[in-house]
Amino acid sequence: MTELAIADRDTPWPVTRIICIGRNYREHAREMGHNPERATPFFFFKPATALLAHGEVFTCPWFSKEVHHELELVIAIDQTLQGANEQQAREAVSGFAVGLDMTCRDIQREAKAEGRPWELAKGFDGSAPCSALQLGRYRDLEATDRLTLTRNGTIVQQGSWRDMIWSVPELISELSRYITLAPGDLLFTGTPAGVGPVQPGDQLVATLDDFCELSVTVAEQLST
Repeated sequence: MTELAIADRDTPWPVTRIICIGRNYREHAREMGHNPERATPFFFFKPATALLAHGEVFTCPWFSKEVHHELELVIAIDQTLQGANEQQAREAVSGFAVGLDMTCRDIQREAKAEGRPWELAKGFDGSAPCSALQLGRYRDLEATDRLTLTRNGTIVQQGSWRDMIWSVPELISELSRYITLAPGDLLFTGTPAGVGPVQPGDQLVATLDDFCELSVTVAEQLST
């Protein structure tokens, strides 16, 4: 079973699935060359092997020469939801964290150009670094605001999760129309503008105000 540490607790959080949202910030949509107007959100999944804990080493995959960081608010779900309304979605939030959706941009670009799925660009081992989970309901999340990512001490991404095109309750409600959400699901909610490449030796530190912190070191690429 895949588990995520819980802040100030000895017992970890059992992770069921990692569900990600694409293009949920207007400025990021623009920087990627897409229409920033509100549209139905799209979802993709990462395997359990993608999860990487705070303090661990992120190893660039050997098959990519362009790995990018994408800073994200992560939401934990503790209820079974199907066709939920927004109030039910709020009540299902049981914790939050800060994470990174590590992306092989070159592999993703090639797959898009050929009309192929791009799971390999997003779902490789260690591609979902995540801080310890801060337990709390949606009202506790509302006490937070600023997501920040530094690379080697320099801010490279920053934004408020309140600027998301689709809010947390809207995302959960919309997703529950298509799949049954389950306790233990982690929802990566999209990235603000400023995504960019990482290099071996980089130190990445992501924070959600003073509530959550994630630190990972980027390692040399693996060879075949």
